[in-house]
Amino acid sequence: MKSLIRWSATLGLVGSTLLTSWLGHLPKALALPEADVLKVLQIPVFTITTADGGPLIATLADNQKVTQVFMSQQDADTFLGKLKEAQPDLAKQVKVQPVSLGQVYQLAIASSKEAEQLKFAYIPMQSAVDSAKTVLSESGQEYKGGVPLFILRGGPEQAMLTIQQNNQEVIPFFFEKAQIQAIADQLKKDQPDLAATMKIEVIPLENLIAALHQKDDAMLKQIQLIPSQETIKFIQQSMQSQQGQSQPTTPKK
Repeated sequence: MKSLIRWSATLGLVGSTLLTSWLGHLPKALALPEADVLKVLQIPVFTITTADGGPLIATLADNQKVTQVFMSQQDADTFLGKLKEAQPDLAKQVKVQPVSLGQVYQLAIASSKEAEQLKFAYIPMQSAVDSAKTVLSESGQEYKGGVPLFILRGGPEQAMLTIQQNNQEVIPFFFEKAQIQAIADQLKKDQPDLAATMKIEVIPLENLIAALHQKDDAMLKQIQLIPSQETIKFIQQSMQSQQGQSQPTTPKK
């Protein structure tokens, strides 16, 4: 692990207090090339879509149109189950659809140019929210909404953890605390001199997206989102399904 894990220079572009609430509104200026942003945001999320493939949209009291983006397929399924009970006719016309977070970002950009903007409510996993509340409370902070991402800092400069992957250094942002806690526990054994300096921090996904959109810094390109175990399982199952469909069938004699 010592050869794979390092500490990057401090990445101060994504602060935990950049935004307190965010429903998908993005400034017009685009700093990083879109291809770089999409590369960072290439993990699956889950939406409720209509028969024509468009998002299910709710209109709030102030006529603001909002659609939900779930980090968990199970949460999206639960929402659809409740919709079947409350509005069965509507529920028959919609389904849970996996899309990449990058696609959501592109849709948000396109919507920001329209007169009636569609905002996006990112729905975190409750377990991640509970973990974020614990981490933040330990440093005297409060959870103020958003999808929690967990990072690890350490060393005298409180640099961010980087991992060597395919001959490149990436900065992992985790959707679950347990994943990065396991790395932290191992690092404390491998690098006991740094153990006292290590700490897990919480950064809202919404802040990261805003930083990718507004900041032009090469370090942002190194960020890699690490999905939850549930989403990793979904990805693996999807890959197995695709491989099975691509296998040639043997003609019957």
